[in-house]
Amino acid sequence: MAETIRRIGLSLGADICWPACYEAILSRLNPTVRWRDQRIRFEVERVTIEPFDLRQPTRYDLVVDRLTHWYHTSREWIKKAVVLDDLYVFNNPWSVQANEKHTSYCAMMRLGLNIPGTWMVPPKSYEKSADLQPTLARYARLFDLGTLGRTLGYPLFMKPYDGGGWVGVTKVDDEAALKAAYDASGTKLMHLQQGVIPYQRFVRCIGFGPQTRAVNYDPSAALHDRYTRERNFLSEEERSELEDITLTVNAFFGWDFNSCEALLRGDSWHPIDFANACPDSQVTSLHYHFPWLVMANLRWSLFCAASKRPMRQNLSWQPFFDVAARTESYAERLAGYAQLARGHFESDRFEEFCATHLRHLDAVAVEFFGTAAARDAIRAKVEALYPKHEIEQFTELFFGRIQEWRRQLGA
Repeated sequence: MAETIRRIGLSLGADICWPACYEAILSRLNPTVRWRDQRIRFEVERVTIEPFDLRQPTRYDLVVDRLTHWYHTSREWIKKAVVLDDLYVFNNPWSVQANEKHTSYCAMMRLGLNIPGTWMVPPKSYEKSADLQPTLARYARLFDLGTLGRTLGYPLFMKPYDGGGWVGVTKVDDEAALKAAYDASGTKLMHLQQGVIPYQRFVRCIGFGPQTRAVNYDPSAALHDRYTRERNFLSEEERSELEDITLTVNAFFGWDFNSCEALLRGDSWHPIDFANACPDSQVTSLHYHFPWLVMANLRWSLFCAASKRPMRQNLSWQPFFDVAARTESYAERLAGYAQLARGHFESDRFEEFCATHLRHLDAVAVEFFGTAAARDAIRAKVEALYPKHEIEQFTELFFGRIQEWRRQLGA
């Protein structure tokens, strides 16, 4: 049986903690996968930034990308490698580049998800250009911002149509606050969105391939406490519906790795932010949930690399629209979307792969996250973000929460 190496590249920016843990666990696991007529082993290395010949073949079978949403050189290198070499990359760079929060709202509205009422408003101000004034003079219509606020109802949220990380998001409680927020928005293109208030739960559901993890989220807390450590806070029905929504969003947009923010009010989930195709992966915010993310990344990347999962360069929306057109209940249509999504992510094949080839991953990860090497990776990220006098305090806080995770898994 021939031995083959599958090479995984990590395309990184300011990432420190998760790549170190990913590499260390993979080295300790050192899996050999028997796939068809091959014995497959894995190598991982960090992708460098340098000039490249467009015809130069890539050395990687898969790239885990953390840069294409903002760094153009890496984006264009990855795009050429997909086109010329069939590189598998998550996430799809064309989808990340083209599909912002605005598009995601519109698409999920068509699928019938409970998206809050949302308006787009023209920018408050503009960058000067030769054609701007003739265009605005001929076609721009005056509008009453207060009327829009009353139409949506207060409280509402003003937020960038393509933003991230809570930047530029403002809770608006009345007309005066709405006008002040709009005046402060400058040249940014903004949405106004109904507030789903009150609500019982604010949950972030992280999706990695067919894997999901629902986390109770407290947006009012300090950053290191927003992802709570609460367990068993959803009923099976609530968890299942949120998982189906998350997988539907991710498969629809071709995002292998994404997070879906949704509010539970009554017995309905209201997705409010689900175009997060480069989600937070840092131990300084995820802490207790950080090992799950590293392990989910490993499982999905090893499966995709070993199976030579083909990269889908183009998105296929029509099957979802066909389900949306059915005269069925919301629950039946959501089940139809989820079935398409699980087929897209090869859920059954993935589960079999993990059970056969990665059955020792949990034990290896639990052992690793108790080591000095794991603590060093945590400290390195803390040092990058926190003032010197807080480094020891927060290193111990995050390491301690991971030890709580280990104890709950029987370490």
